[in-house]
Amino acid sequence: MGDDSEWMKLPIDQKCEHKVWKARLSGYEEALQLFNRIDDDKSPEWGKYLGLIRKFVTESNAVAQLKGLEAALAYVENAHVAVKTTGDVVSGVVTKVFNQPKARAKELGTDICLMYIEIEKAEVVQDALLKGLENKNPKIVVACIETLRKALSEFGSKIVTLKPVVKVLSKQFESREKAVRDEAKLLAVEIYKWIRDALRPSLQTINSVLLKELEEEWVKLPSSPPKQSRFLRSQQDLKAKFQQQAQEESGEEEEETVAAVDPYELMEAVDILSKLPKDFYDKIEAKKWQERKEALEAVESLSKNPKLESGDYGDLVRALKKVVGKDANVMLVSMAAKCLAGLATGLRKKFGTYAGQVVPTILEKFKEKKPQVVQALQEAIDAIFLTTTLQNLSEDVLAVMDNKNPSIKQQASLFLARSFRHCTQTTLPKSVLKLLCAALVKQVNDSAPEVRDAAFEALGTAMKVVGEKAVNPHLADLDKLKLDKIKESADKVELLGGKKDAGGSGAVVKKAASKAPPAAEAQTKSSAAPKKASSGAPSKSAGPPKKGKSASASSAKPKKTVESKDFTETELSIEVCEERAAEVLPASCLEQLDSANWKERLASMEEFQRAVETMDKMAMPCQALVKMLAKKPGWKETNFQVMQMKLHIVALIAQKGQFSKTSASVVLDGLVDKVGDVKCGGNAKEGMTAIGEACSLTWTAEQVVSLAFAQKNPKNQAETLNWLANAMKEFGFAGINVKGFINNVKTALGATNPAVRTAAITLLSVMYLYMGAPLRMFFENEKPALLSQIDAAFEKMQGQSPPATTRFCKKAGNEDECDNAEEQEEEGGQDIMDLLPRTEISDKITYDLVSKIGDKNWKIRKEGLDEVAAIISEAKFITANIGELPLTLKGRLCDSNKILVQQSLTILLQLATAMGPGLKQHVKTLGFPIISVLGDSKSNVRAAAMATLQAWVEQTGMKEWLEGDDLAEELKKENPFLRQELLGWLADKLPTLRSVPGDLMGCVPQLYACLEDRNGDVRKKAQDALPTFMMHLGYDKMNKATGKLKTTSKDQIVVMLEKARAVMPAKPAAPVKTGGEKGSSETSRAAPRPQAVSEDVCDNKPEAKKIKGGVAAKKQPSPPEEPDPTPPSKDKDSNANKKSLNKGKTAAGSQQSAPTKKPAAKGIKDDEDRSGALFILVPNAKEQRIKEEKQLKILKWNFTTPRDEYLEQLKTQMSTCFAKWLQDELFHLDFQRQVKAISVMSERLESESDATISCLDLILKWFTLRFFDTNTTVLMKVLEYLKMLFAMLDRENYHLTEYEANSFVPYLLLKVGESKDVVRKDVRAILSMLCKVYPASKIFPFLMDGTKSKNSKQRAECLEELGCLIEGYGMNVCQPTPAKCLKEIAVHIGDRDTSVRNAALNTVVAVYNVCGDQVYKLIGNLSEKDMSMLEERIKRSSAKRTAAAPAKQSVNERSPKDHAANPNGTLIRKSAQEDPNKLNQARQNAQHSESSHVPFPKVFQLDLDMIEQDQIRVNELPDLVQHKLDELLEPIVIPKPKMRSISPHLDDLHNSTASTINFVISQVASGDINTSIQALAQIDEVLWQENKAEVMSGHIDQFLIATIMQLRLIYNTHMADDRLDKKVIFKLYSCILGNMLSLFSLESLAREASMGVLKDLMHGLITLLLDNRVEVSEEGQQVIRSVNLLVIKVLEKSDQTNMISALLVMLQDTLVSTAGSPTFSDLVLKCLWRLIRHLPETINSINLDRILFDVHNIMKVFPKEKLKQLKTDVPHRTLKTLLHTLCKLTGAKILDHLSMIENRNESELEAYLRRVVKQPGILFGIKSDRGNEKEDGMPKAKARDDLSEIFKKIGSRENTKEGLTELYEYKQKCSDVDLEPFLKTTSPFFQSYVERGLRMIESEREGKPRIQNPAVIGQHGTDNSNEEDLKPAAYYERLKILRQRQGLENTRSISGGDDETQQRAPLSCLLSPKPSVASSTDMLHSKLSQLKESRELCQQEHNAQPRSPSNAHTRSASPAANLGDLKKRLERIKNNRE
Repeated sequence: MGDDSEWMKLPIDQKCEHKVWKARLSGYEEALQLFNRIDDDKSPEWGKYLGLIRKFVTESNAVAQLKGLEAALAYVENAHVAVKTTGDVVSGVVTKVFNQPKARAKELGTDICLMYIEIEKAEVVQDALLKGLENKNPKIVVACIETLRKALSEFGSKIVTLKPVVKVLSKQFESREKAVRDEAKLLAVEIYKWIRDALRPSLQTINSVLLKELEEEWVKLPSSPPKQSRFLRSQQDLKAKFQQQAQEESGEEEEETVAAVDPYELMEAVDILSKLPKDFYDKIEAKKWQERKEALEAVESLSKNPKLESGDYGDLVRALKKVVGKDANVMLVSMAAKCLAGLATGLRKKFGTYAGQVVPTILEKFKEKKPQVVQALQEAIDAIFLTTTLQNLSEDVLAVMDNKNPSIKQQASLFLARSFRHCTQTTLPKSVLKLLCAALVKQVNDSAPEVRDAAFEALGTAMKVVGEKAVNPHLADLDKLKLDKIKESADKVELLGGKKDAGGSGAVVKKAASKAPPAAEAQTKSSAAPKKASSGAPSKSAGPPKKGKSASASSAKPKKTVESKDFTETELSIEVCEERAAEVLPASCLEQLDSANWKERLASMEEFQRAVETMDKMAMPCQALVKMLAKKPGWKETNFQVMQMKLHIVALIAQKGQFSKTSASVVLDGLVDKVGDVKCGGNAKEGMTAIGEACSLTWTAEQVVSLAFAQKNPKNQAETLNWLANAMKEFGFAGINVKGFINNVKTALGATNPAVRTAAITLLSVMYLYMGAPLRMFFENEKPALLSQIDAAFEKMQGQSPPATTRFCKKAGNEDECDNAEEQEEEGGQDIMDLLPRTEISDKITYDLVSKIGDKNWKIRKEGLDEVAAIISEAKFITANIGELPLTLKGRLCDSNKILVQQSLTILLQLATAMGPGLKQHVKTLGFPIISVLGDSKSNVRAAAMATLQAWVEQTGMKEWLEGDDLAEELKKENPFLRQELLGWLADKLPTLRSVPGDLMGCVPQLYACLEDRNGDVRKKAQDALPTFMMHLGYDKMNKATGKLKTTSKDQIVVMLEKARAVMPAKPAAPVKTGGEKGSSETSRAAPRPQAVSEDVCDNKPEAKKIKGGVAAKKQPSPPEEPDPTPPSKDKDSNANKKSLNKGKTAAGSQQSAPTKKPAAKGIKDDEDRSGALFILVPNAKEQRIKEEKQLKILKWNFTTPRDEYLEQLKTQMSTCFAKWLQDELFHLDFQRQVKAISVMSERLESESDATISCLDLILKWFTLRFFDTNTTVLMKVLEYLKMLFAMLDRENYHLTEYEANSFVPYLLLKVGESKDVVRKDVRAILSMLCKVYPASKIFPFLMDGTKSKNSKQRAECLEELGCLIEGYGMNVCQPTPAKCLKEIAVHIGDRDTSVRNAALNTVVAVYNVCGDQVYKLIGNLSEKDMSMLEERIKRSSAKRTAAAPAKQSVNERSPKDHAANPNGTLIRKSAQEDPNKLNQARQNAQHSESSHVPFPKVFQLDLDMIEQDQIRVNELPDLVQHKLDELLEPIVIPKPKMRSISPHLDDLHNSTASTINFVISQVASGDINTSIQALAQIDEVLWQENKAEVMSGHIDQFLIATIMQLRLIYNTHMADDRLDKKVIFKLYSCILGNMLSLFSLESLAREASMGVLKDLMHGLITLLLDNRVEVSEEGQQVIRSVNLLVIKVLEKSDQTNMISALLVMLQDTLVSTAGSPTFSDLVLKCLWRLIRHLPETINSINLDRILFDVHNIMKVFPKEKLKQLKTDVPHRTLKTLLHTLCKLTGAKILDHLSMIENRNESELEAYLRRVVKQPGILFGIKSDRGNEKEDGMPKAKARDDLSEIFKKIGSRENTKEGLTELYEYKQKCSDVDLEPFLKTTSPFFQSYVERGLRMIESEREGKPRIQNPAVIGQHGTDNSNEEDLKPAAYYERLKILRQRQGLENTRSISGGDDETQQRAPLSCLLSPKPSVASSTDMLHSKLSQLKESRELCQQEHNAQPRSPSNAHTRSASPAANLGDLKKRLERIKNNRE
C-alpha cells in the first residue's frame, strides 16, 4: 500500500507514464474524466497530453489499454490540438490495437480512426490504414479493411479517396486468409454502392468465382445511392441543410451522384509509346498492305488500354492520320480510325492537342460509303470530340458543310447532332450555335434527302439542349413545315441522361433552364463587372418586367435571348404578297412595276412612294411591299432613276412600318449590291440605315457585312465598311457584336484593292473610339506593315471623344431589344473584354503542376512557374476559373528565392492582362499578397510588385482593395519599405476616386502611426497621403480619430491635419453626360491614355469599365502605368498642374494645389502637361546609382540583347528624374512618339544642360536600347541628338565617368558596323566627339572588343578607328600594352574579309608611322603571307609619304581642337584597295588643314601698320578696351614681379577632379604635335605658379610617363619624318624640357617620381643627348644644352634613393646589352659619379638597403671576374667608389643594411663590405697615410682618368660649363692636384678660358656679382636661381630678341643689371599664330647669337643707370619713348575710326 500511496499523489499526466500499470490505469481513468470536463477545446491543459496520447493507445497492459483508448478517443474528440497527433496515434492503433483479441479494443481503435477523419485528417488516417494492409498479421489487415469500409460507409466517397483503395483491393482477394477475402468482399460491395460500374474494370483480374459472387451481391444492392451519414467538423453547420437538400433531390440527380466517380480515374495509366514495335514507323509506310496492317494491329491492341500514359503522341497521330487520309485500303483506314478512337479514349483531354490535326481528315474521309469505314470514323470523331470542345472543332466542321459530297455533309451534320447531346446551355456558346445553325439551315434546303434529314436531326438536338428560345432566332428564314420537322426531331432526341421528353422542351430543358441563372450569375461575377451603378440610380429601362429578364440580366450577352422578342413574321409566298399589296397599292402601280418602258416603271415608283407615305403603320404590309419591289426586274433595274426611287421607298417602308428581319432579308441583298454604285449608293446606304433603326444595327451590320463579302465587288465591300463606320457614330456602340463581323474586317485588311483596305482601317479607327486598345488584340497576328497602318490610324483617334448618338432603334417591334441595349449601356454595356474568346485553363492546373510549384527544389519550382506562364501565354485570354493556382502562387510570393518571387509577379501581371475583369474574385486571395511583396528589401522586386499591383487595379478598380480590413493589416506591418510603397500608391490612387468604402477609416490609425514612424521616408509618404485620405473621410472624422492617441502624438498629428486641410484636393467631378447618351459619358471613353483610365477606375466602381477607352488603356501594358513613388517627380507634376491650371481649368481642378500632385494632372491635356522641365535635378542621384550598381543591388548594364528586367529597371530609375510624360513617350510602342520625345529633348538640351548631365547615364542607357531597334527613323534621330549632346558636354568641360562610358560605348560600337552608310558616318562622328569627353586610352579597349565582332563591317570600322587613335594620340592609347593590342590587331591581317584586312594593315601602318621598325617586334609572329602583305603596305606607305612631303609643306598645320571639332575630320576614308596610303594621306591632310585657326585668344595681335594704311577696315573695328597708358611713362618703384594668373580654364582645372588632369596629361603623348604642345602649355601654366603646382601632386609619374612616351615618339617618328619642319619638333622639345625644368625645380614634386619612371626618363634624356640628328642644327645644340641642365636638375632634386637605384639598374642593363652604345654607358656612370660626390650631404635621406640590394644584383650578374673582363674598368671602379664612400660615411653599420638580400652569406657584396670596413681609415673616418691617396681613396691613375674626362667636357661645346664646374670641385677636394700636364698641351686661349671660368665659379660660390656664362644659359638660368628677383630688364631683353627674330628694328638696346637672371617665357606663348612668341629654345639660340653684344650693353646700362634711394631701377628713356610712340599710334587709330 505504501507504493500505491506514492503514485496516487502524482498528477494525472505523470500517472499516465508511471511504470506501475495500476497507476497508469488510474491515470487513464482520471484523464478520461478530465477530458470530458474541459469545455474549451483550446485550453492549455490539452497541451500537456500532446505527447502522451500515443502511449494511451499502445499500452501494453490489456486492461489499462481499454481505458487508455477511451481517454484517447475523448481527447481526439474534444482537443483542438489533437490533429497534431494523428500520424503517431493512428499508426499505434494499427500496430498495437488491431491485433488485440478483445473486440472492444478494436472497436475503440476504429472509433479513434473515424474521429480523426471527422477532425479533417482523412488523408493521414487512410494512408496509415493502407499501410496496415501490408502487415503480415491477418488480424491487422482485416481490421484495417473493416475500418476503411466503415469510413466509406459513414463519410462517403468524397471524403475517403477511393482511387488508392481500389488499387490495392484486388490484391486482398488473393490473400490466403478467408477472413481477409471476406472483408475485402464487403469493402468491394460498399465501394460499389458509391461508384457503381466504375469499379468493374479494376476488378476484372480477380478470381472469376469471387467476381461472380461479387456480381451477385451487387445485384442485390438498392438502386438508390447511399447517403453520407457522418460529417466533418467543417461540414457540421451544413449538416441540416445538406440533409434537407438530399431529401428534395430528384431521381436524375441521384443517378448523377452515383456516377460521380469516373472509372477512368481509378485506373493505372499504361505507357504504350515504349511498347510500340521498333519498326512501326517503317512498316506503316511500307508498300505492302500486309505490313501496314501488322503495324496497325500492334497499335490497335495497345490503344485498347482504357487509360494511357501522357507523352508525345504527335508522330503516332500523324502516322495514323496519314493512313486515314491517304491509304487506299479501306480495311486499314478502318483500323487506323479505331486506333485514333482508342488513343482519344485513353488520353482524354490530353489528346485535345492533336484533335485539330485529325478531325479535318476524318471529315473528308466520310466520302467513303462502306459502312464499316463510316462506323469506325464516327467512333473516332466522337471519341475525339470528348477530348476537346465543340468551339475548337466548329471551324473544321463549318469548312466541310459546303462540300459537294453529300455523304460528307450528312456525316458532319450527324456528328453535330451527336455532339450536341454532350452539350448543355453553358457548354454550347451562342456564338458557336449561331454559326452552326446558319450552316445547318442551308443543309435543310439541300437537294439530297439524307443531308436534309441529318440537318433536321442536328437542329432538333440543338433545340432540345438549349431550348427553342435560343434556336428560333436562327430559324427565322425557314417555313413552318421545316420548323415542324425540326421540332419533331427534337421530340425524338434522347439526351445522355436517358430521359425522353415528349414535350420538346420539357422537364430536362426546364430543369437546365432553371439552373442556368445561378451558374450564369456566378460566371458574370467572376468575369464581368457588376452591372449596377454604385449611385443606386434606377435603371433606365425600369418598366414592366420582361420575360426571361432574369436570364438575360445575368448573362454576359443578354441580347441574344431577347432577340426572340423581335417583331417576327413568317415568310409569305409571292401570291399572298401580291394579294396584300393589291389591297394598299393602286392597280396601275402594280401593273407598271415590270413594264419594259422605264418611264412607266418610274411613274409606278412615284405612285408607290405616295401610297407608302400616306399608309398607316399598322396596316402597312411591309413584307408584301418589299417583295413587290423585288419583283422582276427587281434589284437588276437598269435605269438609275427608277433604282434610286426604289431604294428610297425601301427606306420609307423601314421607317414607317413594322419592318421585320424577314422583310429586311428580302431587300438587304439588293441594297448591298447597289451600295457601291456611284448614283444609287447614297440611297442604298439610306435604306440600310433605316433597316438598322428598325431591326437594330447589330443585326443589320452582321447581315450587310456578310452579304458584301459574299460578293467579289471591292467597291461594294469598301462602301459597306464606310457605311458601317458612319452608322456606328450615329447609333453608338451599344450592343454591337464585334465578333459577328470581325473576320470579314480581317478579310478586308488582306484585300488587294486599296480602297477596301482603307475602308477597313477607317472602320477600325471608329471602333477604336469605343473599344480602345483591346481592339488591337484581334489583329495581333497580322503582318507588321499592316499593323503599323492600324496603329497609325489608332494614334490619330487618341484624344478624341465618340460623337453623341443621333439614331436609335425603334420602339415598336424591337422595344425589348432596344430597352435591353439601353440597359446594357446604363449598366456598363458589354465590356469589350467579354467579346474576346476566353479559354478555361483550370483543367491544365493539374495536381502535378501544383506539386511542382510547391516543390522543395527551387529549380523544380521554377519549372512549374514556367509551365504556368506558358499556359497563360498560350491561352492568351482566360476565364476567371484557374483552379488551385491562386493559393499556389500566393505561396511563391513568399519564396526565399527572389528570382521566383519576381517570376510569380510576372505571372500575376500576365493574369491581369489575360483574365481581365474576372480578376476581381482573386483580389483577396492574390491581390493583397502582392501588396505584401512591396515590403521586400530589394528595389527591383518592389518595382515588379508595384507594376503588378497597378496592372491589377486597372482591371479591378479600387473598390475591392479598399473594402475590408486587409489594407489596414498590411499597414500595420512595421516594414518601412512596405509602408513607403503602399502609402505612395494610395496617395496616387485616392485622389482619382469619387467615393470610397467606409472601411478606409480603418486605415487611419495606421496612417497616424506612419506619421510618427522612425523612417523619414515613411513619414514623408504618410504626409503626402494625409490630404488624400481627408478628401474622402473629411477633417472631422480624422480629427476625431486622434482621440485615441497619446497626448504628445495627438498634438503633432492635429497640426499635420490642419496643414493637410489647407491643401486637401477636391473630389473629381462625375463624367458629364452628353445629349444623346443613355448611360455614362461617352466623352470620357475617348482616349485610352492612362490619365483617362484613372477617371474611369476612380469611381470606386469597377463598372466604370463600360467606358471602353478606360479598358483600352488598362489592357495596354504600357510603361507609363508604373508607379512614380518619388516626391521629386510629384513636385514636377504639381508644377505642371499649376501652369496648366492657369490656362482655364475648372474651379474644382484649380483647388488641387501643390500637395495634390498628380491628381490635378489627370484632367490636363498632354501638351499643357509638357510645359515643365524634362529632367529633374536630384542631388547625388547618379552617384547613388553608381554605388548601387557597384554593390550589385541593381543589374549591371551589360547584355547581349536587352531583357525585360533591364527595361523595368531603367523605367524605375527614370521615374525619379524624368518627366512622366517624357518617360511615357520614350517607352511608347509607336516609334513616332519616341521621335517626338527626342525632338523635345533636343530643343531643351541647352536650357536644361545641368539636369541633362545629372541624368546622363539614364539617357545614354535609353539610347543603347534604341541601338537594338530596327527602325532607321528613330536611330537617325538618336544619332542626331547624341552629336548635339556630346558637343554640349564638350562645351561644359564635362568628362564621362567610367560608369557612363561602360553603359554606352560598347552598344554604340554595334552600330559602327551598320549596313547603311549614313548611320556609320554619324556613329564615326560621335566616336570622334567622344574623345573630347572621355580619354582616348579608355576608348581604345572598347574598340579592341569591337574587333572581335562577327560583323565584318564592325570589325573593319573598329580597326580604322584604332588607327586614327594611334595616329592622333600616339602609342600610349594602346591599353593595356601596345604589344598585346598590336598582336590582336595583326591577327586581322589574315581575315577573310577584304575590308577587315585592309583596315588592319592601315592600322599597323599607322603604328609604323609612330614607332618605326619597332612595330615588327610589337606585332609578334605573323604568317609569311601576312608579313609580306604588311611589308608591301608599309613600303608603299613610305613611298607615298615621301612623295606627299613637298606638297604638304605648303599646307598649314591644324590644331587638334579644330581637328576634333569636325566630327568627320579624323574619319575621312577611302577604299584602301584603290590606294593603300590614301587613308594616311586623308588623316594627315585633315590634321594640317586648319592651321590658321587659333584655339586660344592672344593679346598682341594688332597689326598697326596694316590698320593705319587700311582706312576702310578701321571703321569696322570693334571698340577698343580703354587703358590708362599714362602711368606707363611715370617713373615708379617696381615691386617684385608676380607670376601671371592662370587662365580661366586652368582655374577650373585646379578646382576640378583628378579626371581633368588625367585628360590633359593623356594629351601630352599625342601623336599630333600641336595637341601635345597645347597640353604641355596647360601643365606649364600650373607648374609656373608654386601655389597652383600642388594640383599636380599625385600625377607626377603619370606626367613623366606621358613625357617619356612623347620623347620616344619624337625620336622614332617625328625626327624620321622628312615632311615635318624640324623647327616644329625643336619647339616641342623646348616645351618638354621647359616643363621638366619647371617640375624638377619644385623639389616636393620632383621627389614623387618613382624609380622606374626616373630610369625611363634618364634613358630618354641620355638617348636625346646622343642623337646625332639633333646636333646638326643650332636649335638642336640649344636643346642639348637644356638637356644637360635638366639632367643636373633631375639628379639633384629627385629622391636620391630612387635616383641611385635607377642609375644602378640602367648600368646593369647597359652592361648586359651588347648592342648598347659605349657612350651611353659612360654617361650613366658620370651621373652616378655626380651622385657619389653628393653622398655626404644626402646620406641621411638614402635608403641604404635598396642601394645595396641593387649593387648586389649587379655583382650577382657580373661577379668580380666578369667585371674585370669588360673593355673598360670604369664600371668596376664606380661600384667600388660607391661602396667605399658608403662605408666611409656609415662605418660598420653598413653591414646592418643588407636586409633585402637573400642568402647574405653567399653574396659577394657582403664579403667585399666586410673587407672594406676592416680598413682602419674607414673604421674611424680619418684620412689614410698610404701614398698620395685622398680621403676618397682614389689612386693616381684614377685621378688622371677623371681629369682627362673633365678636360674633355671643357673642350666640348655642349658640356663646357659642366666640365669647369667639375674641375673646380675636383680642385677643392684635391688641392694639391697638378693641372699643368693637362694644360700645357692646349692653346693659350683655352688655358685663359679655363682660368677665367674657374674664377667666375669661385666668385659665384662666394656670392659676388657675375656675368652669365653663355655656355650655360638655359630656360631657367643657371644654378636654379629661382629665388632671384625678376628684373624688368629681363623682359625688355626678351622683347628685344623677339622683335629681332620677326624682323623688327631695335633702335635701342634694352639691358639690365649684370646680376639679373633670365626668366623663361611661359609655354603658352608657343601656341600663338605666326608671328609667334619665341620658345625657350629659340630664346637661347637668339641669345647665343647676340651674346657678346648683350653682355656689353647690359654692363654699360648697369654702369650708366642711376640708383634710386631705394636701390630700385627706374625705367630708361628707351622704353618710355617706345611706349609713347605706341600710345600715339593707338590714339591715331581711334580718331580715324571715329
